[in-house]
Amino acid sequence: MEDKNSKKSLTIQGVVVSDAMEKTVVIEIITRKVHPRFKKIMTRTSRVKVHDEKNECQVGDRVIAVETRPLSKQKHHKLVKVIEKAKLV
Repeated sequence: MEDKNSKKSLTIQGVVVSDAMEKTVVIEIITRKVHPRFKKIMTRTSRVKVHDEKNECQVGDRVIAVETRPLSKQKHHKLVKVIEKAKLV
């Protein structure tokens, strides 16, 4: 039985685009929606700062983050796991 007061935590999946900060990475989330009138697929991107406690992420990694309490002015997500490491070319 699920508790009525518990919220379902929001998880997001994205690609790391910056790891220049200490214990913080910036991930880019891509969402695709169909335009209601013109029926074309629109691509929207948004950037989110994610807390990376161990500094394990690099640019190009695909990660999963979960929403948490505010950790700073702009950080409201915490890193859960790295799905796929970046491929070096």
